[in-house]
Amino acid sequence: MKAHLKIEVIDILLAIAGITGIGKSYYKDKIMNVLGFDKIKIITTRKPRIGEVNNDDKIFVNEKELNELVKSGKIAYKFDLLGNTYAYNKESLFSDVNTVFELHYSTIGDLKTICPKLKVIYLLPKDINMAKEKLRERHLDFEVEQARIKEIDEHYNKIMNDSELMGMFDYVLYNNYDKESENQVINLVRNLVEKGE
Repeated sequence: MKAHLKIEVIDILLAIAGITGIGKSYYKDKIMNVLGFDKIKIITTRKPRIGEVNNDDKIFVNEKELNELVKSGKIAYKFDLLGNTYAYNKESLFSDVNTVFELHYSTIGDLKTICPKLKVIYLLPKDINMAKEKLRERHLDFEVEQARIKEIDEHYNKIMNDSELMGMFDYVLYNNYDKESENQVINLVRNLVEKGE
C-alpha cells in the first residue's frame, strides 16, 4: 500500500472547475489522497443525493441554519446555483494548510477577489458526451438530470466562446477519463507545491 505524500512547503488554495460530470470530485479526492491536501466542505441548502453523507464532502443545512452562519460572520462567500444556495466558510478558505475544493465557473471572479492566492484548474472534456454519460450514472430524477444536461451544454458553450472567462483560469487541462489525464493533473499540482506557487 502506498504511503500518502504530505507536502507542507506552502499553503495552497486550489480549486477544480469544469462541467458537471468532468471529474471534479474524483480529482479533488485524488489530490487529497496522493498529495495530502485537505478538502473544503461546501455548505449547501441542496438535499443530499443517495450515498451523500452530511459533513463528509458537503455540509447540508436549511435556509435558517445558513442565515445564522452568515449573521455570525462565519461565511466568506455565498451564491445561488440551480435553485439552491451554496457557501464557503472563512475558516476553510483562509486556512494555513494545502486545501482543494470544487468551484463553479460562474464564481471564479468573486473568489479570486476574496482569495487572491487561489489557483484554479479547469478541466475540459475531449468528448462532452462522456461527461453527460457520467452524469447519467448518478441516477438523478429525470427532471433534475435534464436540467443538469442543459446546464452542461450552456456551461460548455459559455467557456468555449468566452476567452476572457477562460483566461481567468490558471491552468486548463483535458480530462479523457484515463490514467494519462490523471497523471497530468497530479503532476501539475505536485509541481505547484514543490515550487511553492
